[in-house]
Amino acid sequence: MENPLIAALIMAACIVGLWFGAVWVVDSATRIARRLGVSDLVIGLTVVAIGTSAPEFAVTISAALNGAADISVGNVIGSNIFNLGFILGGLALAVGIATSKPLVYRDGSVLISTAVLLIVFMWDLQITRFEGIILLAILFVYIDYLIYKREGPDEELTEGEFNWKDIPLFIGGVIVVVASGHFFVEAASSIALAFGISEWVIGVTIVAFGTSAPEIATSGVALLRGQSGMSAGNLIGSDLFNLPGVLGV
Repeated sequence: MENPLIAALIMAACIVGLWFGAVWVVDSATRIARRLGVSDLVIGLTVVAIGTSAPEFAVTISAALNGAADISVGNVIGSNIFNLGFILGGLALAVGIATSKPLVYRDGSVLISTAVLLIVFMWDLQITRFEGIILLAILFVYIDYLIYKREGPDEELTEGEFNWKDIPLFIGGVIVVVASGHFFVEAASSIALAFGISEWVIGVTIVAFGTSAPEIATSGVALLRGQSGMSAGNLIGSDLFNLPGVLGV
């Protein structure tokens, strides 16, 4: 792909695909989770966070398989910074976000601890398979704890309607996200090479912004609907899934 203009158009189309694919994933998965009587906070930290992190997962895996390691790691780090700095900070500045003790002390502590551990792992400028297994184990233990623990007083339960059509909608959304992520990486790498820009810079800026689009939409809509737990939980959970989950894989 030698034409930067064509590559830019492909990137724009892929961002649209990432957005709508993630919306399908989140909407269908949320209805399934709510049917099971899961709280807004836990939904945000798990189902919605994993759904909105699907673009980061698709882009990072595709970049790694294509040998674009800088885009792979840069996308995860840039997306996390964008989630907490721009999205969470922007929403808090605009309308304010009410948090809860579990989100601050439990989930915030896990996020900070995982980030510190990742710095230790990356000190030698690589993440080994063994370190990846450790990161994935942390994610699985954390999700298992959230799902099977009893709901606390600060986590209000919600209910919703489940339709069997949500299952193919979820699968279709994942397919759209993965395909869009693949072509997005190819276009981003092409632009980086054409203009002499390092893939690391592309990863922590353009790619990170594009793959964070679903987080902007879901957290903003959730906050406007009065679901502050889901809004903040989505951003914290997305970052938690990105660090041990995406990089771990």
